[in-house]
Amino acid sequence: MVAWAIAAAVLAGTAACGPGTDPEPANPLAGSTLWVDPQSAAALAEQQLRAAGDATAADGLGPISSQPVATWLVNDDPTALARRVTRAAAVSGQLPVLVLYHRPGRDCGSYSAGGAGEQSSYLAWVRTVADAIADQRALVIVEPDAIPQALSGQCAQDGDAAATYAMLAAAVDLLAAHENTFVYLDAGHPGWIADSSALAGALRASGAARADGFSLNVSNFATTTDNQVYGDALSAALGGQQYVVDVSRNGRGAPDADPAGIDAWCNPSGVALGQNPRIGPDRARAVAFLWIKEPGASDGNCRDGEPPAGQFWPAYALRLIQQRQ
Repeated sequence: MVAWAIAAAVLAGTAACGPGTDPEPANPLAGSTLWVDPQSAAALAEQQLRAAGDATAADGLGPISSQPVATWLVNDDPTALARRVTRAAAVSGQLPVLVLYHRPGRDCGSYSAGGAGEQSSYLAWVRTVADAIADQRALVIVEPDAIPQALSGQCAQDGDAAATYAMLAAAVDLLAAHENTFVYLDAGHPGWIADSSALAGALRASGAARADGFSLNVSNFATTTDNQVYGDALSAALGGQQYVVDVSRNGRGAPDADPAGIDAWCNPSGVALGQNPRIGPDRARAVAFLWIKEPGASDGNCRDGEPPAGQFWPAYALRLIQQRQ
């Protein structure tokens, strides 16, 4: 937990010099109900287990399948999925959460490698998503990890960080052209970028001023408290911008290092389901606490026998539920 505390302390110190902000701005999501997808991976796995006669395992997935989780758009043609989700949510008057995860060089070529071949094709893909959402209400997370990776120089194949920021800014503009689309640029997690000024600058270059805010902790494990300390400080550095937090697997906070040397973030054994997704208070900087990463979806085949990234893994989902405090 030391790294999280250091990052938060650095951010808090730099934020003290930032502009004065309203500590409790109006929450634009107030009054919204998050949409539960009856075709989520957990719901489908529950149905399959029940059809196979394993009612106990099927019932065990209920704490996940009954909750609203984000839908990740990762394939070359996102139209049908984006339309299904947004229109089904609109029928029930609820708010769906979508994640755009298709940028060139996605995941630094690691377990979730893929994405568009180049920036022009990526922006054409984003336009397709924006057109599919159209006038329906939707909350959209833009490219988890992209900004922190570019800022830290983590992905050699990403090339010029400025080009990545410009691409993301263009994506924000395409999405924000639809007034019912709430756009949140991903800003990593509390243990990653400690320099709030640098991160705020990267977010601004990526179109933050035209987005509704930023997202934190996507697919990560930091506690809700650590995220709010970090998020409030970054918000101050951005003049009061609001944010959403992924609480899907943070029930026990950040995991310890894996003794086998495998990345601690990759399907760690000691983590747990977080609090159920919810919209924040009517006035808040943290406007929503979401399950952006679907609990039970694999981070990658980082150990023998583990599924590929994104594949739902019932045994892992059940472990997250059982370890919830």
